[in-house]
Amino acid sequence: MFDFLKRSQLIKRGLASRKTRRRRSTNELLHSLEYAPYIKWFIFAAFIAGIAFLIFSGQQPEPTKNFVIALLFFATALTQLWINQPKTFVRSSRLLLVFGVILVQLAATKLVLILCNSGNYSFLRPETVGLIAPYAFAPLALSVLLGRNHGLYASVFVSLWSSILFGKVDAPLLVCGLISGFTAVYLTLQVRRRSRLIRAGLGVGVAIWLLSLTFGIIGPIDLFSSGGTDWKMIGIQSALAVGNGILTATIVGGILPILENLFKITTDISWLEASDLNHPLLRRMTIEAPGTYHHSLVVANLAESAAEAIGANATLCRVCSYFHDVGKLVKPDYYTENMNFERNPHDDLAPTMSALIIIAHVKEGVDLALKHGLNRQIIDIIQQHHGTSMVYYFYKRALQQQDDARTGGKIMNLREGDVPEVREETFRYSGPKPQTKESAIISLADMVESASRSLEKPTPQKIEQLVSELIGQRIADGQLVECDLTLADLNTIAERFRFTLMTMLHTRIAYPKQDAKITMLRDDGAQPDVMAGTRKPESAPPVSAA
Repeated sequence: MFDFLKRSQLIKRGLASRKTRRRRSTNELLHSLEYAPYIKWFIFAAFIAGIAFLIFSGQQPEPTKNFVIALLFFATALTQLWINQPKTFVRSSRLLLVFGVILVQLAATKLVLILCNSGNYSFLRPETVGLIAPYAFAPLALSVLLGRNHGLYASVFVSLWSSILFGKVDAPLLVCGLISGFTAVYLTLQVRRRSRLIRAGLGVGVAIWLLSLTFGIIGPIDLFSSGGTDWKMIGIQSALAVGNGILTATIVGGILPILENLFKITTDISWLEASDLNHPLLRRMTIEAPGTYHHSLVVANLAESAAEAIGANATLCRVCSYFHDVGKLVKPDYYTENMNFERNPHDDLAPTMSALIIIAHVKEGVDLALKHGLNRQIIDIIQQHHGTSMVYYFYKRALQQQDDARTGGKIMNLREGDVPEVREETFRYSGPKPQTKESAIISLADMVESASRSLEKPTPQKIEQLVSELIGQRIADGQLVECDLTLADLNTIAERFRFTLMTMLHTRIAYPKQDAKITMLRDDGAQPDVMAGTRKPESAPPVSAA
């Protein structure tokens, strides 16, 4: 309340703006629930209760023994997750996603088992369970949402739990579950289109079909007698096996958007959909800040190439690079890439005011991103792509003005305290520093691309020196201490930057000038020789290559 009154007074006096930037609001309740230990124990208890219900329901031999085995598998699963995926283990939402998807697959398997054993459906027999059990549901979903390690994790443990649901552990069904799950993960290492999920489902279906043939689930097949094989039944069983994988992939593709929204996860499919350059902010940038738009496209190429080289999320880097400088739309003329040749608006401003305008593009970018509902990871990278680095040009300019003021003060007998103080904090971005590999890559690509424009007659040696010096400066300034990049990663990133910049900044030969007027046809109707009278440079390419 008092802050509002103070702000109103400042606005009346002309010392504050009426504009209020949007800020990201953090829900303290959700944050506390995300990391609360009792929420994790509730998820574990709910999963155990679900397993118990599935095992003890129906006519199953020795359910208590099977439940004890399931508990041992659960203890092993928790230990494995705690050791290999600590970031997932500490977050309640991730645990809910992993064990929730696994429990859904187990429930679907139990339902299929009950239907096949009921005898109410002529085409569903007890031996059909091995063909239509949804082996790949959890591996497919978790591989696309959380990565291949989570997919492999789900494949192993969901197969173990599923084997218990059949009563005695059935080795062929266990092997079918493992191999089909591994196949699903292998075929979804990079899913950028939803059609790739269907291809993965087809691969899973073929794997189930081959394994079913191998273990005799499909059949029997008697190749030595003419009437000993029911080929119609073989065809139906084969269709069920292949259709199992395709149907599972179709269901996963349908529920992926729901899971993404519920658990705040963005897959490569969604990133690719977000890379549409017709977004209103990008279209505004092409008109109001064309230099910034071109700069963003080049940064996207640099960042994507470097991310692919070190195994980071290249699609995320490309999309976030498009929007990282969107805050420059507020005052586009104050940034070098958008300035005209007639006037530099910073000539009329003090260095501190110029730095304030430059630094403000980060906050303005967050404001615009929130207004247009951009992905939270894009907002994170907008905030982090400059870290706490310094606007060095205006800082040096302020120091020079301070030295000039001190020199003039000595002549005019001014006191030292009358000379304005230059504080380094005034010329630094508010941060935070890059927190992820992708954020650090975009930060480095942004810096390298901007600096490369100042190179005169760029050569491979100049580009290599520039890239090495700039990355070294960021390391020395401590801007990369909070991300996961190693020195080997930085070396690989530098190599990719050098290669990409050399292909973009290559020089062309000087072509000979053409005559102002060229007669298209001579009197005899033949075409003139346009190179006649002009000596072709020795290094010139053929005309077809120009």
